Amino acid sequence: MEEQQDNNQELSQDNNNQTESNQDQITVETKDSNFESRLDLGPLQEAVAAIKSEVGKLIVGQNEMIEFLIISILTNGHSLIEGVPGVAKTITAKLLAKTMDIGFSRIQFTPDLMPSDILGTSIFNIKTNEFEYKKGPIFSNLILIDEINRAPAKTQAALFEVMAERQITMDGTKYEMQPPFLVFATQNPIEQEGTYRLPEAQLDRFLFKIDVDYPNLEDEIQILIENHERQDQFDFNSVKPVLSAQQITHYQELVKQVIVESHLLNYIAAIVHNTRTNANLFLGASPRASIAILNASKANAAINGRDFVTPDDIKRCARAILKHRLVLTPEREMEAFTVDKVIDQILETIEIPR
Repeated sequence: MEEQQDNNQELSQDNNNQTESNQDQITVETKDSNFESRLDLGPLQEAVAAIKSEVGKLIVGQNEMIEFLIISILTNGHSLIEGVPGVAKTITAKLLAKTMDIGFSRIQFTPDLMPSDILGTSIFNIKTNEFEYKKGPIFSNLILIDEINRAPAKTQAALFEVMAERQITMDGTKYEMQPPFLVFATQNPIEQEGTYRLPEAQLDRFLFKIDVDYPNLEDEIQILIENHERQDQFDFNSVKPVLSAQQITHYQELVKQVIVESHLLNYIAAIVHNTRTNANLFLGASPRASIAILNASKANAAINGRDFVTPDDIKRCARAILKHRLVLTPEREMEAFTVDKVIDQILETIEIPR
């Protein structure tokens, strides 16, 4: 009888162990299923690869500029592209526009350009005895402003409302821009004659300031080879659209769902706060910069196939977001100090969250 009781106890114990094992297995399966239900970023990555492939038909190198412009599109942000003449700033922006099946408008800024040349104007209709509003070239989806610092302050100020609020107000009537609405602007940092410096309020409306440098030796050789093979012909029609307006809007909403841990939010806030208390800076970054770093980091993670943000995403985007928002003190400017050095010091000083 005692042996039978012992056997029953052992059998009962085995059943309990088996039950616990099954429960553990169920828990693991539940966690795995939760992991698998995260964002499906495959189509987004394929779209980004397709855009790069189409632009790469005519552009050699400039990978960072192209990636930052794609991030701009995914975060619904504007970008300022700065570089010396001849480094394919304007052509790259035009080709990128051709990869998307959306409206495109190019505006060449000149010293005699008026706000009405951009926004449109009201014209009196003799037949109806009423004023009719004729929309300007700003009414499109992707606006390329070439040499934005060539136009005077009153023309630059015409962009304030439309860049910040995606609308313009004309004769007391509000006109909304159709999404997506993005502004890509170029400027030459070398020439100063006949140019007008952009005010800080307008610079702050740009998500990125993208510095475009000269190509390296290998890229330069490849540029010459391809130009020789094309016989100096530039066929823009060879670039085909790969994204529609609806897909862009969908991917913009998808990027917003990328996960950001609370300690990374604190990290972003610490970086921006440091710019306001830094002894080397006369002007720090605004809360708009904090939001820009957050959104751009999400997009950077998404195009790399991750549904969560890492400190590296933040550090990569922070430089292009902060450099045009910070102003050095006069003493530092006299010492030939640069904003890039200050940003690097800030990123090295603040502890990276683990």
